[in-house]
Amino acid sequence: MKIFASIVLLIISTSALAQKKEPLPHGVVFGQKPNTRAMMGADKLEAFMGKKTRISTTIAGKVVKVTREKGGWFELDAGAGKVIAAHFKDYNITIPADMAGRTVIIEGVAAKQFIADDLQHMAGDTVIGKKQHKVKTDAKRKVTFEVKGLMVDK
Repeated sequence: MKIFASIVLLIISTSALAQKKEPLPHGVVFGQKPNTRAMMGADKLEAFMGKKTRISTTIAGKVVKVTREKGGWFELDAGAGKVIAAHFKDYNITIPADMAGRTVIIEGVAAKQFIADDLQHMAGDTVIGKKQHKVKTDAKRKVTFEVKGLMVDK
C-alpha cells in the first residue's frame, strides 16, 4: 500500500510541475487600452519630437528587457542601438518578465532627458570651467516614456 501511495504522489507531483506557463496572448492590456489611431514606430519617435521636450503619443516597438516587474519598468528598442526607458504612471501595475522580445503598443508621454550642460545657460546648476563641455551622457538613453496603457501586439 505504501508503494502504491508513493507512486500516486509521484505522478501527481510530476504532472503539476510539468505544466507549461502559457505565453502572453495577443491583445492583453495593462493599464488603459492604448489609442492606436495616430500610432508610430518607436524608431521614429525621436525624429518626430524634434526640438520638443515632451509629447503625448502612441508608439509600437519591441520590448528589449523587463527591468522591474512591479511598476512596469521596461526598455523598448528605438532602432540604431538606442533604447527608450519606459515605466508605468501607475505603480500598482505589474507586468510579466516574459514580455521581453514581444512587440507592444504603448500610449503615454515621451520626454527627452534634460541635460543642464547642453548649452542651456539659464537652466539652473550648470557646470562651469574645465568641466563645462566634458559631461558624459549616455547617448542610448535620450528618451524616456511614461506609459498610461500597454497592449501586447505580437
